[in-house]
Amino acid sequence: MIIRYLDFVERLEFDILQRQDEGIDVTHEKSRLRMMQEQADPQNPEKFQQEAKQLMHELSSKPIPADLAKNEPNDLESIRQIRPPGGASLHLESNIGEAAFYDATLGGWLGRAAGCLLGKPIERYHRTVIREMLESNDSWPLDNYFTAVGMPTDLLEKYPWKRRLGFESLRENIKCMPEDDDLNYTMLNLHILETIGPDFTSEDVANTWLKKFPVLELFTAERIAYLNLLNGLAPPESAQYLNPFREWIGGQIRADLWGYACRGNPEKAAEFSWRDTQMTHTRTGIYGGMFFAAMIAAAFVEHDVRKLVQFGLDQIPPESRFSNAIRFVLDIPIENTEWETVVDAIYETLGHYHWVHTINNSALTIAALIKGNGDYEQTICNAVMGGWDTDCNGATAGSIIGVINGAKALPPKWIQPLNNQIRSSLGGFDRSKFADLAHRTLNVATSVKAKYISTQIAGADDF
Repeated sequence: MIIRYLDFVERLEFDILQRQDEGIDVTHEKSRLRMMQEQADPQNPEKFQQEAKQLMHELSSKPIPADLAKNEPNDLESIRQIRPPGGASLHLESNIGEAAFYDATLGGWLGRAAGCLLGKPIERYHRTVIREMLESNDSWPLDNYFTAVGMPTDLLEKYPWKRRLGFESLRENIKCMPEDDDLNYTMLNLHILETIGPDFTSEDVANTWLKKFPVLELFTAERIAYLNLLNGLAPPESAQYLNPFREWIGGQIRADLWGYACRGNPEKAAEFSWRDTQMTHTRTGIYGGMFFAAMIAAAFVEHDVRKLVQFGLDQIPPESRFSNAIRFVLDIPIENTEWETVVDAIYETLGHYHWVHTINNSALTIAALIKGNGDYEQTICNAVMGGWDTDCNGATAGSIIGVINGAKALPPKWIQPLNNQIRSSLGGFDRSKFADLAHRTLNVATSVKAKYISTQIAGADDF
């Protein structure tokens, strides 16, 4: 049986693209793949699988370009050595009380869930498809959850809702936040801090995944890393072995809890994200998680989005492909440019990336945050109308604005349909209440802060 994302033929196709983006000459491998496809025997698919696996091994033996190795390391110490000088952790204002932190934390959870739910039915679709769907029932520009009401039947047959709970995510069907991997990761990371604490390691993350996650609830890089863990590969090898999705979006969508737990300390949030993400990703995939974890941590104190972006950039290599893409977005006069024109520019420069890649989705999310200017609805709607990984981008943008604005300021139109409840296949989390998750998050954040302060007082460099 061939399982999606574990299929070696599929993996080889994406690995060729990945190696090419890393600056490796893959001309020979492209030719080999075409020949293998032409000669493939449909009666013997296993032979094609073995040939593809062998070619992946050959690809993995090719040396990494010197500039890439220098500018985009994977290990935390090397990342810190080349990150921009002067980037420092924020220090929380003493007059910010627990009630305000709780409101911001709950705002993050609710903002993330609603943004994810908004993008869930149409995940993967190009922006032109999304616009065609919305214009068919006079819902363009987007200002509410998607609805099938008024959409032509032939259009819905052409562009069906996402198979995994997309129908349940329509405005007329929402009962709560349906299960989604974007929120499963947030809850799992809460569990890690609750059960292991701030000293958790990448190996702790790996063991927790094996105990708590149903493997088919994982996708792309995460599913391959899970298989690698089962085969005895520990982090970081679990991320690197025959994993062509290693620079895709997984780090970004797992970043939020680390930011919530390290409020006001983007450096520590980025470190937590690195411990997590090096198990499944490399380079750009790692940086996406560190970048957004740092932004979310800083959002508890700083509310200017462009300044928040700088806090994120301070934690990652400045000459990386990821940093270059974010700086490209920052150079666009987004505040004074029509949103569709902004998205045109992003698609023109970064549209060659897969719809689940980190770089293009992160760029679109940052642009939506800047254009939204603190308006929750405008921010998540812009992120989703931009296409690509719509539920992930809506979730990340919604999380950051949720922290900035706080739960009390989030529009009821977006929050009330959640009914303070989320579904999950994670043991102990199904039908959790968002209010409870926020209280639990506040507790682990207090523990993280106490640990950090106590070690600083003791003169330790890190904990």
